[in-house]
Amino acid sequence: MSDEEVTAQVRVRDELKQPGGLVHGGVFASIAESITSMSTWHAVRGNGQSAQGLSNQTSFLRPILDGTIHAVARRRHRGRTTWVWEVDITDDQERLCALVRMTVAVRDA
Repeated sequence: MSDEEVTAQVRVRDELKQPGGLVHGGVFASIAESITSMSTWHAVRGNGQSAQGLSNQTSFLRPILDGTIHAVARRRHRGRTTWVWEVDITDDQERLCALVRMTVAVRDA
């Protein structure tokens, strides 16, 4: 994790799946928001600031049924009050399964 890039992996489990057997889209959105908010907060906390998700726009491209969910977030903008991240969600075969654009609000604590 850095203020420019953060990665995460989540093992697919039954409780993360829709009734149809594929990982619920909310899981992808949640992973993206968690890692980008955490990375932003880690970078600004020393300035007495906090970070929280402001906008999450997720495009679903292909399902993940099993294995591991891989997420790589790259910071695209570091502003005074907002940071913008792009997150690639891939499967074990490195196929792009979702794209997420996260905007994180930076505020005084």
